[in-house]
Amino acid sequence: MENPSLQELQFFLEEDLFLLQEDKKKYSDPGKVSEINASSPTLENVVKESSENYTTESTPEEIVPIPMKGNFSNGLLIVHEEDELSDQVMDMLVKMINAVGRSMNEVGIVCSSNLEGRSMEDFDALNAHVVLKFGRIKHPVNTIPAIPYEVFTDEETQYLFADALSQITENNDMKRKLWNALQVVFNIKK
Repeated sequence: MENPSLQELQFFLEEDLFLLQEDKKKYSDPGKVSEINASSPTLENVVKESSENYTTESTPEEIVPIPMKGNFSNGLLIVHEEDELSDQVMDMLVKMINAVGRSMNEVGIVCSSNLEGRSMEDFDALNAHVVLKFGRIKHPVNTIPAIPYEVFTDEETQYLFADALSQITENNDMKRKLWNALQVVFNIKK
């Protein structure tokens, strides 16, 4: 059986190996190393050589998830401008979500203030399949070239940008434009 070198082992071992002090003493004691081949290099030389050739990858910092309301179980994310949604706006939102065959328990709702200072990587980490953005939001998601009230698809995510929910609640034309766009997003036949 051949003795693989540390350089060869690095292709099989994915985790870092550490030599403990008591193991180092055990292998450096001449009386206890009779089973180690005399022609093999000393342990200190092997460790020095391997540390020079071995590069460690730094683990990325853990991304703190963006806080949201709801279970977000079906990949539908609603991002809104308002800090708090009034009862009238919430009622319209519930009716809209129910009309497209979803439940408010399944969606995630994020307020614009929760997105401030967050990167697009943080946003992508949510893994939303459908993003409904209402109003103005201070976030890089605005760089997506979506036309208001038209569906824009980027890779596996569909985006629909619209006016603020408080404005849509008071304007029937905006409600119609939003409903027509939602029918496209959720493949609803008229």
